[in-house]
Amino acid sequence: MKNWKKIFTIIAIVVILFSLAYIFFIVEAKNIIIRNIEQLTGHKTTIGKLDIRPPLNLEIRNLEIKGVLKAGYIYISPSIPNLLFGKIALNKVKIVSPLLTYQRIPMPVAVADNSSVDVGRGQIVATAPITVAVTPTVGQNKVFPVTIKSLKIYSGWLNFIDSTATSGTIKFTIKDIFFYATNLHTVSTDVLTNFDLKGNISWHTGESDGKLSAQGWINSYKKDMLATLKVENIDAIVFYPYYSTWVDLGAARIEKAKLNFSSNIKGTNNDIDAACHLELADIVRKVRTPEESQKKAERLTDVVLDMFKSMNQGKVVLDFTLHTKMDQPIFGFGDIKSAFEGKLMQGRAKAGLRPQDVLLWPSKLLQSGIKSGVDVSHAVTDGVVALGNGLKDFFEEMINKPDPAAN
Repeated sequence: MKNWKKIFTIIAIVVILFSLAYIFFIVEAKNIIIRNIEQLTGHKTTIGKLDIRPPLNLEIRNLEIKGVLKAGYIYISPSIPNLLFGKIALNKVKIVSPLLTYQRIPMPVAVADNSSVDVGRGQIVATAPITVAVTPTVGQNKVFPVTIKSLKIYSGWLNFIDSTATSGTIKFTIKDIFFYATNLHTVSTDVLTNFDLKGNISWHTGESDGKLSAQGWINSYKKDMLATLKVENIDAIVFYPYYSTWVDLGAARIEKAKLNFSSNIKGTNNDIDAACHLELADIVRKVRTPEESQKKAERLTDVVLDMFKSMNQGKVVLDFTLHTKMDQPIFGFGDIKSAFEGKLMQGRAKAGLRPQDVLLWPSKLLQSGIKSGVDVSHAVTDGVVALGNGLKDFFEEMINKPDPAAN
C-alpha cells in the first residue's frame, strides 16, 4: 500500500512539473514569437491564443500585427529532425483568414537650392498615419535561413491603397485569396518553388468582381522562372488617377470600361520577359442628347477604337513585351508605346490597310511616352496637347496622301 502511495505521489509530481513546464513553454514561446515579429516589422503584435499539439505543432489564433496583418488561425508543423540539427524547417504552414494592408503614400521630398523635385515617388507603409524610416545596417542585411516545405493560405484579404497619384487615390481589395506554395526558402537555394494563386478583386464601385490567377515556379538561386498571370474583368475606371492627365474620360464620354489582362512570364539568369496581352472587353459611353454636339475628345476616341477594331477582327487588343530583372523588377510603358507604333506599321504593311484606315499618333505623343506605371501625368502632357491641336490636319493629310500599295 505504501508503495502505491509513493508511485502515485511520484506520478502526481511528474504531472505537475510537466504541466508547469508546459505552461511556461507556452507563455515563453508566445512571448518569443511576439518579440521576434515586433523586432522584424516594427509594429505592435498580439496573439490571442497559442497551443502546442503533439509532437511539436503550433496553433496560433487571432494574430495581429497592428496596421499590417490580421490572421484568424495559423498552423505550423516543424521538422523535428532539422530542429535537432539546429535548422528551422517547417513541414507545413497553414494560414486561415489573413487580412493584409498594402499602402503607398507620397514621400516627402526635401528641396534644396538648385535642386529639382522628383514628383510621383512614394513609399510603402502599413497605414496612412505611420511612416517608417529605416537606416540600413550590416546586421539588417543578414537573413536567417528558414525553409517552408508547404504553405497554404485560405480566405485571405489584401487591401491595396495608393495615394501617390496626384489626382486621386486608387483602392481595391483582393479577397477570397487561395495561395499554395512549396519549397520556400528565405535564403536562395537551388530548388524550384512552385506556386498557385487565385482570388477575386472587389473594385468598391458596384461593378462585378474581377478574377486573379497566377501559377508557375521560381528558382531564386539561378534567378529562373516560368509563370502565367491572368486578371479578368478589370474596372479600368478605378485606375483613372494614373492616367487622368492623359485621357479625359468625361470629354470622351466614357462611363465604364472593362479590361482583361494576361501574361506569360519567362525568366532566365535574372532576365525577365513577360509577353502581355491587354484586351478591352467592354466599354459604356455616356448617352449624348440630340442638342449636344460631339466634342473632339469623343471623336478621337471613336477613331482610335475603330482603328484597333479594324486590325483585330473587331477586338480592341494590345500585345506587348516587358523586359525587366528578377532582383529589381521595374514596370515601364516604353514597351507599350513601341507596341502601338509596331501595331500600326505592321497593320498597314501586312494587312494591306490604306492610309485612311490607320491613324498614326503625332510624333510628340510617341516621343513623350509614359515614364512609369505610377507617374503618368507629366510624361504625356506634351503629347496630349499635340494630339488635340494636330489631329485634324494630320488625319486629313493621311487621307489625301496617295496609297503606295496602289502604285
